[in-house]
Amino acid sequence: MIDINNRLEDYDKLNSDDKKVIENLFCDKKFISFIDKYISNENLKIKYEYNFADLFQEYDVILNLKKLNQSRYINSYLERRNKSIKNKGFLIGNFTTHSHIKNLFVKKFPFLIGYLVFIIILIFDTLSKLSIIKSFYFFLKKYKIISKTLYGLSTFGKGRLISRAEVFGRLYSCGYEVTDFIDLDFTIFFVAKKIKEPDYNLNPSFSFLIKLRRVGINNKIFNVYKFRTMRPYSEYLQKYMYENFALRDGGKIKNDFRVSYFGSILRKFWIDELPMIINVLRGEMKIVGVRPLSEHYFGLYTDEAKNKRIKFKPGLIPPFYADLPKTLEEIIASELNYLNQYEKEPFKTDVKYFFKCMFNIFFKGARSA
Repeated sequence: MIDINNRLEDYDKLNSDDKKVIENLFCDKKFISFIDKYISNENLKIKYEYNFADLFQEYDVILNLKKLNQSRYINSYLERRNKSIKNKGFLIGNFTTHSHIKNLFVKKFPFLIGYLVFIIILIFDTLSKLSIIKSFYFFLKKYKIISKTLYGLSTFGKGRLISRAEVFGRLYSCGYEVTDFIDLDFTIFFVAKKIKEPDYNLNPSFSFLIKLRRVGINNKIFNVYKFRTMRPYSEYLQKYMYENFALRDGGKIKNDFRVSYFGSILRKFWIDELPMIINVLRGEMKIVGVRPLSEHYFGLYTDEAKNKRIKFKPGLIPPFYADLPKTLEEIIASELNYLNQYEKEPFKTDVKYFFKCMFNIFFKGARSA
């Protein structure tokens, strides 16, 4: 066991509950094994903390044992720590996901009651993102009124509901790269490397209707309108997902934890794409055409495909539904085939692809997600 008194500053100033949490952590062999490779070097300048106070020095490693759930301004904390960590240094932190809390409720209460309590809190937490009730929400959180009246779990009473996708996305937006994580006893511990300055995203979107940056005609970036299917800050994780998860048939990410359960239903019936009609009416897209891509996925295409794509407007109904390609290479080939035909006979090509796509969608059950 690590000597806590010598390794953790101001340990004696903590209350008994906090000390108990820390003692249990430093007795956990899995936890010690997880962080040992980052803190064992005696030459490293390491800061152990159990609060979110400002730091005025630079460290190689900062280990915060307080849950991110208990920080009202998560991005502000991560941005401040970015300044306190040397370049390529590490921030080690932890948080509890809403899935963890749901499982706790189901375990604590009878089956249906546990789910009902969780749904009530999830709805209230979602509404708390709206500025009109945000202050009232955090007042209740501060004095544990929510936890005492609804579920009595003081460990999470001050916390906010967050997902793994949201935390990882926030880390990337604040200048970090997630290098490792482990799930221990209803808590995810992460290691994030400082790689750049924060983006300082002052207006993150939590709304149901969202705008996504996409590459359009003449390589112009425009906003595509969609209903949210992924958790907040997921847009920052495209590179992370591509590097850590395999693509499944159709070019989508396999086991994509960014997609919510409700979002998967919207995708199944194309409800999430209905707002793109706005882009069609604004002249940024057309009915049939290649799907508008994010800058990251656009960068995965061949130069030939990139140059051909930006000559025309992207479309709401892609040639994917006509050819049903499986791999990224097949998708690129399918799009090039469509674009080459469209370049010669625009109207005829779109009519042909429209009816072929509709046939595959309604009679063959074609899906892109």
